[in-house]
Order: sequence, then structure tokens, then C-alpha cells
Amino acid sequence: MKLIVGLGNPGLTYAHTRHNVGFMMVDRLAELWDGACEKKQGQALVRTANAAGERLLLVKPQTFMNLSGDSLWELVNFYKDGIEDLIVIHDDLDLPLGKLRFKSGGGTGGHRGLKSITQRLGTDKYDRLKIGVDRPPDFMTTEAYVLQAFSIEEKGLLDKVLDKGAEGLRYWLTEGCVPAMNKFNSTDLRPLPPAENNE
Repeated sequence: MKLIVGLGNPGLTYAHTRHNVGFMMVDRLAELWDGACEKKQGQALVRTANAAGERLLLVKPQTFMNLSGDSLWELVNFYKDGIEDLIVIHDDLDLPLGKLRFKSGGGTGGHRGLKSITQRLGTDKYDRLKIGVDRPPDFMTTEAYVLQAFSIEEKGLLDKVLDKGAEGLRYWLTEGCVPAMNKFNSTDLRPLPPAENNE
């Protein structure tokens, strides 16, 4: 079984914020892959699903972001050797909205959810899918920005990103992280700027 874990904060207050794109991605996968009804397991909401011939557990930790590792550790411990692969989906300030990036292992980049997971699992050797949310404007703190809802214009682009992310995750299931990096990390769904009028 493979675990696909989307990071976010629980509750309606945070449901449509930038920090919750991991939850949004998991929900999109559940729609596309006919996920079972959501149920509580430990400190997480989970759905079973099947895609690309693989049995999956789609996970949304219900601890707050900086304790995501507690929730994930419980699941990993429960399934023990039954987990073949794990990927964590999270927001990334260093990527613009419209881009996504697969990554195999590495540091946390200051992301508190990843920091918690790495500490609790005792390793950083897990795959990630980073979804760009862009940098905050100069007048806004990072904390306020990531807890801000997407604008109507941004939601249209985000919808395309989630579909592309689902395509990438299906590819990850069959081919692995490095091939997914090679195929999808150059993706840029942002609209092209209007051509300059040279007349």
C-alpha cells in the first residue's frame, strides 16, 4: 500500500487557504480515483482508493500543521511494513502558483509540517510534491499570507494545478519519483503574458 499525504490545517476556517493545498490535492485525488468514504483513523482523515493498479491510503492529518508528524507517525506505526511508498504534498512559497515540483528526500525548506514529519519519522528520505503558492507581498507576513484564501482568479489556475498534480501522482505511482521529477518539474501553467504591441 502507498500513502499519499496532503498537509493542511483542520477546520472550515482554513479550508480554502494557501497552506491547505495539500488537503485540496488529496480531495481531488479522491474525486478522480473514486476514493472510499472519508473516515477518522487516529489523528487523520483517510480514504482508501485504487489507481494505476496500486492500493492507496489518502491521508489528511487532523493535527495542526506543525504537528503533522504525530498524525503520520501513528499511521506508519499502525501499518508497519505494509507501507511501500510515501509521498507528502505541501504548499511551497518558493514556487509561483502554476508550478509544481516532485522531490525525493532533502531538507524542509522551513516548512513546519515537513519539519514535524522528518522529526517524528526520524528520516527525510521520503518523496514530496510541492505546489507553488508564491511569495507574500512585502506588506504581509508569511503567516498571514499562507492562511489567506485564494482569490477568484487564483482559483482558476489552482484548479489546473490540481489536475496536473493528479496526473503527476499517477505517474509517480507507476514510475517513481525521479521519472516524475523529469516529466513534471518543468510544468508551468501560468498564462503567457500578452504579446507586446510593436506598432
